[in-house]
Amino acid sequence: MAAEAARNALADCGLTAADVDGITAFGTDQLRPSQVAYAIGVEDLGWCLSVSGGGNVVTTTVTGAAAAIASGQAEVVVVYRVIGSDTRYGKAAGRIEVAGEGQFAGPHGYLVPPQWFAMFCRRHQYEYGSSAEDLGAIAVQSRTHASRNSHAVARTPITIDDYLASRWVSEPFRVFDCCYEVDGAVAIVLTTAERAKHLPHKPVYILGAADSNRFGGSVDQWDDMTCMYSRDAAPKLWARSGLKFSDIDIALMYDCFTFTLMATFEDFGFCQKGEVGDYFREGRATYGGDVVVNPHGGLLSEGYIHGLNHHYEAVLQLRGDAEQRQVSDAQTALVTSGAGPFGGALIYGTEATL
Repeated sequence: MAAEAARNALADCGLTAADVDGITAFGTDQLRPSQVAYAIGVEDLGWCLSVSGGGNVVTTTVTGAAAAIASGQAEVVVVYRVIGSDTRYGKAAGRIEVAGEGQFAGPHGYLVPPQWFAMFCRRHQYEYGSSAEDLGAIAVQSRTHASRNSHAVARTPITIDDYLASRWVSEPFRVFDCCYEVDGAVAIVLTTAERAKHLPHKPVYILGAADSNRFGGSVDQWDDMTCMYSRDAAPKLWARSGLKFSDIDIALMYDCFTFTLMATFEDFGFCQKGEVGDYFREGRATYGGDVVVNPHGGLLSEGYIHGLNHHYEAVLQLRGDAEQRQVSDAQTALVTSGAGPFGGALIYGTEATL
């Protein structure tokens, strides 16, 4: 799947394996990037990097490739992520051993993201009065958007009643609050701005990026569970790019859970704490509103390919190639990655500077 995605991405931009001199991927389970490069016929790599981490490092991986190009280490870099049925949080075989900080939460069964961020969400509900219906508004819109996307695995629209009737996973999360784990792969190609001008499609540029990782990335020690890494990354991103939330046409928000989207959407300034549910219900987060959030259906409905599919969607939208889900006159796209205390974001644009 990784090799197929890489070949397709190169073919889409009019390049071949002979043009590639850099490759990178992220995760804790993936095959080595050098193996994928070999599989697609790359004979020599000037830059090759495997980044360890989850959804928190997606934008870091992309901007790392951009940095390699800017520093002259490579000119054409493939960034990919492949994920399959052997990578499932609900899957366990044999003895479970928990090392490091996790050993203190392990005896309580507090081990995986649905449990961690359910705790964050419950705190948000206590502090700001957010409700199940607010989370449901996000889930319902995600599925509505996905109904226009041929890549999405969940395309059947749902109602708020469907949401409220769905089974519990980890309170206050129901099954529709959780992303769809799928088998799939995504690849994007980065090159110099000058070379991109001579390729078949309109170039898409990186306008700014920022990460944040506090408290050692500890979900237990985070100081305010109503917020996430985005509280600290957002001011950096706006300062570095010279843009603000009102300049964003499309927001590709990392939505491993509905609450991940809720908290980060607030942190990036689109609305105040506790207002996300109303924002979505009023149509401000969809076509014809203030900003279009996850027009592809996001990880909740398109599928969980660890967030790199958000970058794929950003490129399609800014090139005007998103077909029936195209956002009219889209010029900027915010893409976020990660949850809790660790993550990052970047902004793509149709012009090198805006």
